[in-house]
Amino acid sequence: MIGLLQYETRSSLELDDSRLEPSFRIDLRNFSEEEYNKYVKLNTVNDWSLLSWKDVGKPYEVTSFAREKKDWEASNQTELPPHLSWQMFNRSFHEWFVKDVPAEMDQSKQNFLKGLKNFSYSETKTALGEMIRIHLWNYAHRIEDGIWDPRGKRALFEGLDLSKPRILFLGAAEGYEAMQLSAMYPGGEIVLVDYDPFCKETRFGHFPESYPFLGTNPSTGGSKVYHKNDFNVHYVVEDIRRLPFGKEFDIVLSVGLLEHFPDSLKSEVVEWHRKFLRPGGYIIMTTPRAQLKSKLYYEIMADVMNHTYRELMTVEQMGLYLYENGLDILRHGYIKVHNGIIAQPR
Repeated sequence: MIGLLQYETRSSLELDDSRLEPSFRIDLRNFSEEEYNKYVKLNTVNDWSLLSWKDVGKPYEVTSFAREKKDWEASNQTELPPHLSWQMFNRSFHEWFVKDVPAEMDQSKQNFLKGLKNFSYSETKTALGEMIRIHLWNYAHRIEDGIWDPRGKRALFEGLDLSKPRILFLGAAEGYEAMQLSAMYPGGEIVLVDYDPFCKETRFGHFPESYPFLGTNPSTGGSKVYHKNDFNVHYVVEDIRRLPFGKEFDIVLSVGLLEHFPDSLKSEVVEWHRKFLRPGGYIIMTTPRAQLKSKLYYEIMADVMNHTYRELMTVEQMGLYLYENGLDILRHGYIKVHNGIIAQPR
């Protein structure tokens, strides 16, 4: 990896750079106009009050689950508890973020060829599954950069009336989106919240310090590259329902949270965001998109991803949940694999 010092001294030379590291893509580019129109679709609904569930339909429920979840439930004769399912998911997902992907691709190919040479059906089948998953992960995370998607998320987050914002990230995991926001609106504070200590200690703790976030230089108004250690971050390990904060944050953010709750609980999830927001602040939420390639991804990667209830939504479905629960939608849209909404309480 390129070190922190190298980035700080060469940032002006690297602002349009995109390159592959063994585990992820570095991308300091901005969209061209053609790319923007291809990958970012904003504000497709003119009047949310005219939209109904009859118009948009219900979200797609993912029903293929991780073997780890199914084995636990078979052994314990009960449904996997949400807290434990989140712990399983975090550990499973993090294993993929730290893989040396080219090396893993080579190894999976060797395992597959070895299985064929040995005329072993089970060995060949297992190796083929491994090869498909690592190639899919390579495409989704390194080639397309669809999971972090810095250019798309900057497009969703740009143009807000903010100065040195306090950012609260609910269900923060490694905290990626809060760091991207803090790069775009620098000088504030980030509070990351997750009830799994693994997220603080490993997912955030081991987030690569060399990873660059493209943001704004407050002195010049131009571009500036930030890194994890440039941000003022506090990590709180706690259940969202027991947080001691009041209405004191300029941004309350969640990424991939709403879709893990059935309709009966979605109003409570929306309220978690509203209760910590200062007057005039912004609620920012994203969810995975309901599209064919996302459905295939969650099917093929079920053992990695699907430890709990999960839906895939269109941005119209996501927005209708928020609108019906008292939010005014200021901006909505979708990028490569996520929907995004910026809203304020009505």
